[in-house]
Amino acid sequence: MADRFGGGEVTLVGDRGMIKGPQIEAIHAEKGTMHHITAITKPQIESLLKSGLFQTDLFDETLAEVTDEATSVRYVLRRNPHRADELTASRQEKSRVVEKMLSEQNKYLVEHPRAGIKAAVARLKAKISKLRLSTWLTASSKKRTLSLTRDEDALNEVAKLDGCYCLKTDLTPKMADKELVHARYKSLSQVEWAFRTCKTSHLEMRPVFVRKESRTRGHALVVMLAYRIEMELRRSWTSLNVTVAEGLAELSSLCMNEVTILDLPTLNQIPEPRPSVQNLLNAADIKIPDALPYSGTKVYTKKKLADERKPLSK
Repeated sequence: MADRFGGGEVTLVGDRGMIKGPQIEAIHAEKGTMHHITAITKPQIESLLKSGLFQTDLFDETLAEVTDEATSVRYVLRRNPHRADELTASRQEKSRVVEKMLSEQNKYLVEHPRAGIKAAVARLKAKISKLRLSTWLTASSKKRTLSLTRDEDALNEVAKLDGCYCLKTDLTPKMADKELVHARYKSLSQVEWAFRTCKTSHLEMRPVFVRKESRTRGHALVVMLAYRIEMELRRSWTSLNVTVAEGLAELSSLCMNEVTILDLPTLNQIPEPRPSVQNLLNAADIKIPDALPYSGTKVYTKKKLADERKPLSK
């Protein structure tokens, strides 16, 4: 990309699964012409906490930064309180599911004296394991009654990193401060949205009905240009509380009237758009002319084209 577009140094931004040890080594082999921004896993965070490189107190809603002097690697730390609340709520909901199952199993054991207690305990433990609560929640039995035991210390240990994430980069502070590093990593969500929009939605990159490389590239380029238009329309219509799909459906009412004089078409007249359509055009800063010259060119849709295809020769 740097050679083709003349962009100079390149920084690759990827999530935990894309930029790992081998990829970082390959980036470093480029001798300073390439850099990376990625995130590290929870076990890696715990390992760095144990090593003393940074402390849990640094994880806050405000960005914090730590540099490993031995490797010159920078770490950007943050705690997302909303994500932390989501994880806490999820853990509580899972706990309620286990408690409900506990109640049902105890009721079953009372109503069925010949039911095996070991099987009931096994089912409860399997449920706890499936919900990944076994580090702090255990099941036991006394006579024919099941019970749950919560290890609060283990629960606090599990929850201490809720909402915490740590970014890792080899960019120097002069090249990018911690706010820029964080912003670039967060912009990955826009990339994911772009791919999702291009592959599905109204752009529908697939299926691809071409085989040659140049035509495939052309197809992808058209879809990417369409996505740029989609982005601009989304930005323009935000204040109107209209999605791109809704706006395009409204614009589909635009039409042209073919004006014919002496049996010869001379121009295409565009009627005045209705107010809702005009609002969309004004918001996108689009001005349409009152008339267009008649070129005589036929425009085919998929439905019309199917009727005029030549039949296959026998």
